[in-house]
Amino acid sequence: MNKHALLLLLGMALVLAGCTMAPKYTRAKPPVPPAWPTGTAYPEALAATNATDVSQLRWQEFFTDPKLEQVIGTALTNNRDLRIAALNVEESRAMYHIQRDVLFPTLNANGGMSRQALPADLSGANPSSRVTSSRYDANFGVASWEIDFFGRIRSLKDEALATYLATEQARRGAQISLIASVADAYLTLAADQENLALAQTTLTAQRSSYDLIKRRYDLGLVPELNLHQAEMQVDAALGDTARYTQSVAQDENALNFLVGAPVPGELLPTELDRVNPPEEISAGLSSEVLLRRPDVLQAEDLLKAANADIGAARAAFFPRISLTAAIGTASSDLSGLFKSGQGTWSYAPQIVMPIFDARTWSAHKAAKVQREIAVTQYEKAIQSAFREVADALATRGTVDQQVSAQQSLVHAATETYRLSVSRYDKGIDDYLTVLDAQRSMYAAQQGLVSLRLVKRASQVQLYAVLGGGWQTGPVPAPIAKAGSPRP
Repeated sequence: MNKHALLLLLGMALVLAGCTMAPKYTRAKPPVPPAWPTGTAYPEALAATNATDVSQLRWQEFFTDPKLEQVIGTALTNNRDLRIAALNVEESRAMYHIQRDVLFPTLNANGGMSRQALPADLSGANPSSRVTSSRYDANFGVASWEIDFFGRIRSLKDEALATYLATEQARRGAQISLIASVADAYLTLAADQENLALAQTTLTAQRSSYDLIKRRYDLGLVPELNLHQAEMQVDAALGDTARYTQSVAQDENALNFLVGAPVPGELLPTELDRVNPPEEISAGLSSEVLLRRPDVLQAEDLLKAANADIGAARAAFFPRISLTAAIGTASSDLSGLFKSGQGTWSYAPQIVMPIFDARTWSAHKAAKVQREIAVTQYEKAIQSAFREVADALATRGTVDQQVSAQQSLVHAATETYRLSVSRYDKGIDDYLTVLDAQRSMYAAQQGLVSLRLVKRASQVQLYAVLGGGWQTGPVPAPIAKAGSPRP
């Protein structure tokens, strides 16, 4: 019995010291330039020593507006998509533990009892008598434990581990996406609130102009055309007011959906200028920062999983050795089951040597093709990340000029409208000139709001595409309870 216990321990030692037949993993070379694009559309890059490591900048440090921080904190607690991503991580972790534990033997204790009656001619007893026998067993042992000499199970364990890590990176990516989406929805709501206020102000002004034109028309001072032109402006302003009222309501619905709970009115923004801008960040000089993005790390983990699958496919060409062993006691009488001399043991090693199985070759080829697919997807993830950062940098490099030009346009349009009204009142210009000036001023003001939104959103976008926002840390207290806490 000691001999067989020693064999079991030796087999376990061989498993723990075993190696896999998976090819050595080598990270693919990033298929993108080592530096970001340069040119008139891009801001001047900061020196690498001065650039912030955005992937390590917590979102609580990036966002400086306390109301927005509280809204994001509640979204991280209540959002259902993020909760599902976290549950997927737990499931993947459990699957990895299952595959890892296959390396170790399963120990079972079992007991049994059998009773059998045999005729005399079969039992060898007196031909005139019938024999009844009883058997009681109690055993402790290992059933069909595969000793992983060639690393098949270890490769599958490595594949499960890489898949689990990829799922964790997917959760981090989901968190980054959620934070950016909440911030964008919050800023969009602020911009539409401004547009609504602008439409209401324009409506008030247009109604005043219409009332003035109508009094002049009633006195015969202006033609009927001027009255209808003023009426058209009122109707257009009424339409814009209704449209932005709808947009504000839909923006609130979108924000509530992302947050997972109704956002109190005191936390909702009223205009963009009242939302504190986020911290200024830089992409630095090197594009290697992309290798730390969760989606790129996820693609790399999936590549490692495919690499481990090749090891399992290779090991399938070699013998499989399994062991079944047990020690225990047996007796024909239950009372004598544990008496001295009733010990039993069994030892049944088995080896299966594959001779010909065409499926094994096909599985090996499929594993290699899957690895090439994973390499391509990893390279594509890096290229997509590079493009997203380059686009964000292009926006950052030009949006300030656009905002400055639009502000100048708003000023010029406002002055043009003021002068056209003055000239109309003096009878120098007709009312059509006033209408054109008013439309130009209104459009310029709307354009300025849109560009200011683009500027704020581009800061959030750059933070997200550089991989910021996945870090855990103190989260502001939720603004409302909407379901059980996230696992």
